[in-house]
Amino acid sequence: MTYDYQTPRYIHVMEEIKAKISEGELEPGIRLPSELEFAKQLNVSRNTLREALRILEEEHIIIRKHGIGTFINKKPVFSGGIEELFSITDFIKREGKEPGTNLLFQGVVDPRVEDADELKLNATDRIYLVKRVRTANDEPLVYCIDKVPVSIIGEDYQFNEESMLDSFQTEKGITISYAKADIKTIGFHEEISETLAAEPDEPLLVLKQIHYDTKDQPVLYSLNFFRANQVSFSVIRKRIL
Repeated sequence: MTYDYQTPRYIHVMEEIKAKISEGELEPGIRLPSELEFAKQLNVSRNTLREALRILEEEHIIIRKHGIGTFINKKPVFSGGIEELFSITDFIKREGKEPGTNLLFQGVVDPRVEDADELKLNATDRIYLVKRVRTANDEPLVYCIDKVPVSIIGEDYQFNEESMLDSFQTEKGITISYAKADIKTIGFHEEISETLAAEPDEPLLVLKQIHYDTKDQPVLYSLNFFRANQVSFSVIRKRIL
């Protein structure tokens, strides 16, 4: 490999490792050699290799498992642009997979403080809660928690469709106009991680959304939990001139 010595050596090492991944020489999920052996293979010092691996870990290209080794991170199976408001059903269909639902709970419950704040509830308001697991080709993909004010949806509402957004439109005539979204990661959650068949050291990606109708009223508070190695979201950022 020919080096441009105006560019730090570890950058070249990063590019070489990325090239090995894209060319299939290093496959997702494979364990890398020890630092000493890998540095010899790449003909660099261990310090140079460590710096390259440090940045690759920050970019989620590799993952370190304490006491086990360093692995090429598995490529996300599903990806989408966060700037587009989509249903989980559409999200799964776009990847050519069959969506499904395992309903865990639905019913009227008292709201939590966070629910009341996000949905602008009155002191006497209750919420309609739906908990389910969305599947793709019968494999668990998303743990979904949806909360709707009973004052909007009604005491007699029964969720019977794949898509909550479609259900709102067809059964209640409520059109979701936009949503405010927030993405974060959390560690192991006993119920959710086990339901999604996540490893104990595998983080969960949480997509939190407040959905608004055409009158700018919050009508749906949703929390969607994904395995971080199965899903990635992107956003297009435009420069304002």
